[in-house]
Amino acid sequence: MKDLAPKIYRQRLIIEGLYTIDPKPSKLKKFMKSLSAELGMTIIYGPMVKDLAGKIHPSQKGFECILIWAESGASVYTWEKEKFFTIDIYTCKKFNIKTAINLSKEFFEAKEIVFKSV
Repeated sequence: MKDLAPKIYRQRLIIEGLYTIDPKPSKLKKFMKSLSAELGMTIIYGPMVKDLAGKIHPSQKGFECILIWAESGASVYTWEKEKFFTIDIYTCKKFNIKTAINLSKEFFEAKEIVFKSV
């Protein structure tokens, strides 16, 4: 893919896994705040947690959690039936991928986890 903005640093990380915890809204907010602190990001909005997708598509019952950083943002989505989560991190500031993966694995007590860095 051609880099249309070579002067702008961008880093993306997708983390997915199978969780063993109960991802309640309060826990997801705590996770996002911890992720922000561990990665050195500045929260300017959120974290906000909703359960809207499952009301429209029952097979997608779970939570959506988003936040905006001064350095970009992150989102977490959970699927209750499958006990599956996905995390999308996008920043204009370099961060440690291993830190994000380890924090996610520990927090969600993931029995399996995969990731892709872009």
